[in-house]
Amino acid sequence: MTDPAPPAADPTIDRLSAALGDAARRGPPPVERWNPPFCGAIDMRIAADGTWHHDGAPIRRPALVKLFASILRREPDGGYVLVTPVESVGITVEDAPFVAVEMAAEGDGPLRRLAFRTNVDDLVPVDANHALRFEQDAGGGLRPYVHVRRDLWALLTRALTYDLLALAEEQDGWLGVTAGGAFHRIAPAESA
Repeated sequence: MTDPAPPAADPTIDRLSAALGDAARRGPPPVERWNPPFCGAIDMRIAADGTWHHDGAPIRRPALVKLFASILRREPDGGYVLVTPVESVGITVEDAPFVAVEMAAEGDGPLRRLAFRTNVDDLVPVDANHALRFEQDAGGGLRPYVHVRRDLWALLTRALTYDLLALAEEQDGWLGVTAGGAFHRIAPAESA
């Protein structure tokens, strides 16, 4: 009896990987300037916990996940695509495409600096270009996000949410966090 043949490689994944090989070594690609034809959706999903899946299985190679993350773009209609100069393909994102997994805080009040590291190793300082956003989930829980780039956000882990809330203060009737020269509102102080 012979061994079964290995599953056929997905040609879309191979094309995207090949197109990105050199680009990944030069820094983030300018996906906002690329307008290739849309080639349909592929069976790729970013789970709410930040795990990337292809054909129902987690992608186990961190370098490949980072490569795909570098060409992820949010479209004006709210959808997500992986885009190269020659094609774009739709993917599913359950919540935010990234997860903030580490936080560093330095200083207090208006001089406080915060920075986050995502699950794909983006380093994100909270500043005028990288705001914090807070939402309520269906169960009334708090869901904080940090802007990473180009309308792509990272959800903070539960542990980081507690660390961030420990820095909260009241200002003008709001509970929030001061960082990067701005006050990031969480909720009205009376509801907290």
